[in-house]
Amino acid sequence: MADVQAKYQKLATEYAKLKAQIPVLKKAFLDEQEEKTALKDLLKEKEQSVRKYESETDSLSFRNQQLSKRVLLLQEELETAESNKKKHKNKVNDVPNGESSRREAGIFNEELQNKIEENARLHKQVNESSTIYEEKVQKLEESLRNVELEHSQYNEVLNATKQQSKTQIDNLLEEKALLEGKLLGQDSDVKQFKMRAEVAEIKLKSVQTDLSGRLESVQKLVTQKLPFIDTANSEINNLNVPVYDRQYILHSTELVNQACAYVSELVQSFSNFYTYSEQRSKIYPIDGISETMSATNIAYCKLLHGNLTYLRPVEQSLKTFGDALKDDSQITSTVKLQFFCENFHKFVVYNNDLLPYQLSSIEEECAVSSCPSVLSNKNMELYKSFEKLNKVFNQLDQYVAILVSSTTEFQETIKRNYEVAINLSNITEINLVNFLISKLSKVYNAKVSLEHQLPTATQKLKTTDECIVSSLISLVTSSNKIATFMSNNLEFFNEINKRENTENGNTVNPIVGNYKMRTEDYLTSLTMPCPKSVPYSVALENRKILISSAENKEGLAKQVEKFQKNLTVLEQEKEHYMLELQLLKIKYENEMHKRKNLEKEIGSLKKGSVSVDNPAVENLKTDRPSNRGSLDSITAEESLMCKLETTGINESDVGTREELIKSHYTSRLNQLTLQLQHTDSKCVSFHSEVRALHKQLQLAEKQKNSAEDELKVASQSLAQLKDEHQTTTKSYENQLSMMSEHLAGMNEKLAQQKDEIDEQKLQLHGKSKSLKKKK
Repeated sequence: MADVQAKYQKLATEYAKLKAQIPVLKKAFLDEQEEKTALKDLLKEKEQSVRKYESETDSLSFRNQQLSKRVLLLQEELETAESNKKKHKNKVNDVPNGESSRREAGIFNEELQNKIEENARLHKQVNESSTIYEEKVQKLEESLRNVELEHSQYNEVLNATKQQSKTQIDNLLEEKALLEGKLLGQDSDVKQFKMRAEVAEIKLKSVQTDLSGRLESVQKLVTQKLPFIDTANSEINNLNVPVYDRQYILHSTELVNQACAYVSELVQSFSNFYTYSEQRSKIYPIDGISETMSATNIAYCKLLHGNLTYLRPVEQSLKTFGDALKDDSQITSTVKLQFFCENFHKFVVYNNDLLPYQLSSIEEECAVSSCPSVLSNKNMELYKSFEKLNKVFNQLDQYVAILVSSTTEFQETIKRNYEVAINLSNITEINLVNFLISKLSKVYNAKVSLEHQLPTATQKLKTTDECIVSSLISLVTSSNKIATFMSNNLEFFNEINKRENTENGNTVNPIVGNYKMRTEDYLTSLTMPCPKSVPYSVALENRKILISSAENKEGLAKQVEKFQKNLTVLEQEKEHYMLELQLLKIKYENEMHKRKNLEKEIGSLKKGSVSVDNPAVENLKTDRPSNRGSLDSITAEESLMCKLETTGINESDVGTREELIKSHYTSRLNQLTLQLQHTDSKCVSFHSEVRALHKQLQLAEKQKNSAEDELKVASQSLAQLKDEHQTTTKSYENQLSMMSEHLAGMNEKLAQQKDEIDEQKLQLHGKSKSLKKKK
């Protein structure tokens, strides 16, 4: 999970970087476009200024040439004038020569100006004629291109129409051949059918004659054997066997099975809606895991939790009704529909009980501080739609009760109400149910969309709301199926009473179905083989054995009781002996301890007797007979002392023994209680840890599922972003390549235009030179 989160974060950062780069690239592209347009405008302006400057330079060069020529002429004239002055040094002649030279200079200047003006005018005319010529050439080229395009288009259309006409002609020829073949086959079939019709007419005549003879014989039998049939009493006629129609019965069973399937879908969708609404009420407005819910909300959750106890019987009772319809049974004569009516009534009562709790839960949601006024209005609208739906269900319950009364009771008013109930339940109530459920789903969708916009909406609430919306959608589809089913089969339901009548027009009594079932059971019992009988003597022996076995059973039971009592007594004795054994062990340990002490004392006494001097021993030996009595007395005294000590020790052992037993059992009890308390605390802690771990596991699974969903969404968005990035990069690359190609083309055009301008300049210079030479 950590690797996935790290990868997701890296992808998110890369996506953010790319997203941040996109507007920069857009701005750069737009700036480049603006710069390109500005450069184009500058190019145009520069070209115009270049053209102007070139024209001015041409005119100035021409003028300079004219002026230089004029200066040369004037210099030549000055030289001639100076030579004339040198020759003619007369003052009188000098004045008129200067005036004549001035006059000639003014004339030459005027001529020069006129020539310059004519040259400029000719330049203008040449430029205007060249521009007009170029414009005409361009227009003609454009018109030629358009004409060529139109010509190519017309040729393509002509070729396509020719191919289409060829294919149509081929198809028509094939169809013609097929139709001719079919015509021949149909002619042969018509001849065969004519032959068959003739044969069928002959057979029909023979069958008619046979049936007419049989009818006459049956009529004779009826007139002879059945002289009297009483049909005056309608109540007795209602007990007659109904008319049997196999197609009608098969159709009715098929419709009932379809209705069972649709009702099962409706029940499943209702149960899903109730369970998801229970989960939602536990989560919102108060989280039941961390906080305590209100009493009304707890009762509402309990009612919602028990929805299947009311929904499942509706489905099962309708299925039993469909199973009860056999090949020769009638819909109105079966009694199983009454169970469906009862279960449906219980379901309607359950919905009525839910309504006040729904109001209280909606009021709790509206009382939350984060609930806006728009959401509270939607909540009240949702409650109103629930209320309307319950009213419609109550009316539908009444119509179902009328239908069931028509099958269980036999009255003329009930039979008349049957058609009314069918029409109303089909046309109004079921369609109303469908309409109200669809309205409920729309209102809930609007409510959910408003709730999810709140900051307090958790992920659990969103998932449960989505589940409730899906269950409401399934409710809408199932109710729509039922409504369309009833509207499509309305004519059949209206004809049920008309078809299930006797020959005299009276309806069939529901008791006929019960009588029919009884007769079927009786006939099946007759056909069943009889069981093998037991002989009388064997039966008597078996009876004696049974009686004896019963008596033996009683005796054995008494023996078992005695043995159980003995067992209890023996167990008590065993416990007593076990206690005594423990006491004896304690005594034995005490005695062994005393024995060891006495052995130590005796050993110490023996060592003392060995250490006595030899003369004393000898004296003792000599005085043995005299002192034997004294020794005997000493030993007697010692034995008496030992007896007294042992008796004192036994009396004291009783108290110590009881105290030891008491202390042992108290310590044992204390240990056991401590162990019990320790184990209880461990069990409680383990139970709480297990519950916490189970909850953590559930949360982890939910988080895992949500993370997987988010990962899928993220991978999808990442793939989309990659595709978008690739498409954008490709588009930018294509645009850049197009721009570079366009710029290269523009540069080529500019070079061509410059070359053309240079050629035209040269041509103009050549023309001007030729004109000057001609002049």
